[in-house]
Amino acid sequence: MRKKLVLAYVDSLRTDMLAAAVRDGRAPTFGRLLERGVLVPDCVSSFPSVTPVACAEMVTGVRSDRHWISGMNWYHRLERRYVEYGSSFEATRAFGVFRSLYDLVYNMNLAHLNPRVETVFETLDDRGLRTACTPFLIYRGRHRHAVSLDGLMRRAVDATRLKFRHHTYGPTELFYGELYASRPVPCKPTSIPGTRDEYSACCVTELAAGGLYDFLLFSLPDNDHYSHRHGPAATADSIERADQAFRQFVDASGGLDGFLADNALILVADHAQTAVHRALPIAEELGETWHVLQPSEDRPEDAELAVSPTARAAHVYRLGPADARGHAKLREAVGGMQGVDLVCWLADSDGRPVDRNLPGARGDLTAVVEREDQALRFRPGGEVADQRGRRWELDGDPAALDAEVEGGRFASDEYPDALGRLWAALSSPHAGDVVVSAAVGYECVDWGGSAHVGGGSHGSLGRGDSLGPLLFVGCGPESAGEREQWALGDVADVVRGHFAA
Repeated sequence: MRKKLVLAYVDSLRTDMLAAAVRDGRAPTFGRLLERGVLVPDCVSSFPSVTPVACAEMVTGVRSDRHWISGMNWYHRLERRYVEYGSSFEATRAFGVFRSLYDLVYNMNLAHLNPRVETVFETLDDRGLRTACTPFLIYRGRHRHAVSLDGLMRRAVDATRLKFRHHTYGPTELFYGELYASRPVPCKPTSIPGTRDEYSACCVTELAAGGLYDFLLFSLPDNDHYSHRHGPAATADSIERADQAFRQFVDASGGLDGFLADNALILVADHAQTAVHRALPIAEELGETWHVLQPSEDRPEDAELAVSPTARAAHVYRLGPADARGHAKLREAVGGMQGVDLVCWLADSDGRPVDRNLPGARGDLTAVVEREDQALRFRPGGEVADQRGRRWELDGDPAALDAEVEGGRFASDEYPDALGRLWAALSSPHAGDVVVSAAVGYECVDWGGSAHVGGGSHGSLGRGDSLGPLLFVGCGPESAGEREQWALGDVADVVRGHFAA
């Protein structure tokens, strides 16, 4: 008999911090699972390595060039506005709480996520399986769910007389805090960051007691909030609480032996975090030379640039007439900022910057990445293979990505799966004309004026933000060496394969 499958997701979990929490006896449940499973310690995240992009990759199996989610903040060229998914409370207020709420909860799934790409929920729903999900950014499925406003959210809606009427489509069982609940549960929903693991654990305990799932995505997001505030080196406390939440689920399933008798498990992080020491005010600095579009600006047609900080990465969009000289001036300005590591863009077959405001095919494209005085151009095809088996045509200096090419093999320890991740990010329909990855220790200031200086963050192409644990118990590979390099998109393949006829 095929086992049920649980995909447990711990936001911003670092492999070294998980190992330390297990070693110190603070994560005993995770420790016992590690003993019974296959651990990939260096699963590669998306780029930008931020939660919306990573979660979309995790449950669709494709990257942002195909799933279309580009960051925590991005510019919508057709609607001439920013999309803000909640970089900070201050950024949410800058764009309007309910505008951001619609984008985060409703539009992300039903408008921004590519409708031609299936989520694992949709795949399994179509096979007649019972799917379930606790609060997770990408939840799109085949089942219609009515709004069930509760708690602080209901009081906020009542106070402002605004209406959030949108029903949504998700898995069979969907629990999304104060907005959606597919059935009554004795669990207190919350919209306060850092208090969501307990609610999620309560919901899955009810699902376990009722035998209400074949596939369950169990989301434990609080570690991310704790790491942002206190830094990744301090996350033993939040990992311990995530372990306790998971143990609550295990206990409701008959203990660990009973749980594993009925369930296979995938435990995964969407990305890691690194310490932040300095802020990178990219929008402010560009605003000294160009008219940068502001949140909720009355005349967006007057702006020359849109700037989308997305934690330790950023998109910069040219809004006016395109010309190579202006693009070069913009790249020079961005590349000269203290705290910028990589400057990336797309060029056409003649080496000119692509005008991303023009619709339709753009011909043969080449990605370009610069780091200081080093530059590398690349595109799919050619004789050089990366660690995931894709082939590339290269021109320039691989040192721009701290890489080596030996025996027709491209590898960069500092920037994992650099070519594939950059190509996807630059080819996404909502990507900026220039995409930035921040240097170690820097985070871009968001549109609310916030950065996690003194804490931790993520988003860059660098290994510190990009590598997290991926654990298989009762499913997936027999050894981590079955693939030379694992990435988040492989999770969806394993989920679908587990339920294949």
